[in-house]
This record gives sequence, structure tokens and C-alpha cells, in this order.
Amino acid sequence: MRLGILGGTFNPIHLGHLLLAETARDALALDRVMFIPTRIPPHKRVPELLPAPARLALIRLAIRGRPAFVASALEAQRPGPSYSIDTVEELRRRYPAATLFLLMGEDMLAVRWASWERLRTFCTVAVAHRAGSPPMRPAQGVRWLRMPRLEIASSEIRSRIRRGRSIRYLVPDAVERYIHQHQLYQGGKHR
Repeated sequence: MRLGILGGTFNPIHLGHLLLAETARDALALDRVMFIPTRIPPHKRVPELLPAPARLALIRLAIRGRPAFVASALEAQRPGPSYSIDTVEELRRRYPAATLFLLMGEDMLAVRWASWERLRTFCTVAVAHRAGSPPMRPAQGVRWLRMPRLEIASSEIRSRIRRGRSIRYLVPDAVERYIHQHQLYQGGKHR
């Protein structure tokens, strides 16, 4: 099995995340892409971070009907910050015959990674380069993926919700309905 691992806060999941997953699934001939919401991100403080179970519910709504996409509570159930090396090592134990691909956007290359060299021994790091962005910078051991440019940020979605603006066409319809039904991201309310 060829397994793509897509981690992040997904606060909330949006069409850019889904496009990255589909781009990687197609370009790398992946059997599965596993979306893994982090419980506590180690590299940044995220304002209005929904509890991990709520973000996991949004992911499940976003990927419903897409059999190649699965959601995992692996990091959501782990105490403390979530480091990719721990997740990849656990997935290596669970799926010893799988070929693992850690998927990320190009912006994540600037992050200081825990155990970067060790991480690359367990999986192929696949980085999405957005069309129209500056040329891809060399990075040893990285597999580059060409992805259409789609400028969507979770922080902008949260801001739009707080201001009463539409988020249609930024997130899947089911995610939009759930956010409105549960009044998520409205002035810090998290239900």
C-alpha cells in the first residue's frame, strides 16, 4: 500500500487541503491519503483552535464519499504536542509493508522540524509547489508536486465567519453547514 500522510491543524479543513491531498494521490499513485489533525501543534500557537474531536468531525464531513481519503484520530488521542516523527514511526509499526509519503505545502519547509533526518528515513517527503509561486528551491530528499495555485487559509476562513461573511466555495458544503449549525468560530465560541 502507498499511504499519504497529511497532518495539520485543519482549523477548519478547506478546499486547499483537499486539493493538496488529491494532487498527491494522483501524482504519487497513492492508495490512501490519511488526514491526521494535530492535537497541539508544536510549531505555532493557533488562535481559536477547536478541540481535536471537532476538527476530526469536520475532516470526516469533508472527505465523505471519497474512499481514498481517510481520517485518523492518531494525534488527537496523543497527549502533548504532535510531532510528525512520532506519527510516522507509529504508522510504520501499524503498516510495516506500506510505503509512506509525508505530504505538506511548501510553506512547511520553513518550519524547524523535530528529527528531520530521521523522519526522511521512514518516509518520502512530498511537498506541494503552487503554480505561479517562485521557482522551487532545492531541498535534499524532497519530492516536489505541482499543484494549482489556490490561496485559501484557515485563518481567513475563521475571520470571515467572525465578520459574518460567506465561506462558500472555500470549504466543502457539509463543513460550512456544520460550522454554522454549531456556531463555530463565532467570537471564540466552540461547542
